[in-house]
Amino acid sequence: MKQFETELPEQYEALKKQANYTSSWRERLAAVKELSAYQHDKIIDLLQNRMQNDTVYNVRLAAYEALRAFGEDVEKPSPPRFDIIKGTDKIFLRVKKSLPKDHTVADFADKLKRMRLDVYDAYEGDKGEQFMNWLEERWAKL
Repeated sequence: MKQFETELPEQYEALKKQANYTSSWRERLAAVKELSAYQHDKIIDLLQNRMQNDTVYNVRLAAYEALRAFGEDVEKPSPPRFDIIKGTDKIFLRVKKSLPKDHTVADFADKLKRMRLDVYDAYEGDKGEQFMNWLEERWAKL
């Protein structure tokens, strides 16, 4: 069985903040991966929270894998079936209405990123390489 550090890392507070940083799934994922080397109650609690509540499936999955490696009895999270953020269509519509009639999907993506970085980031993390195609489809249907 793999050996884990049992003390909190020196940079725990910074990593905790990073793991909960809502506007960057990449930062959260990096923090979860770094914290997964430390088997400590506070870290287990933090990882359980990320596994259950993160908007991005890859972050939830990384937290799950860390918990399993610690020997925790946890259930693998399911990928989202619907919108990962409640009211996504309303948010998108608000962004679209704030732009000139002849705007492009690139203009829409840029404005969404400025108005609602949390939403942009969550879906970018969730959709990966398909993000812009997915966003264009949603934009076209508005």
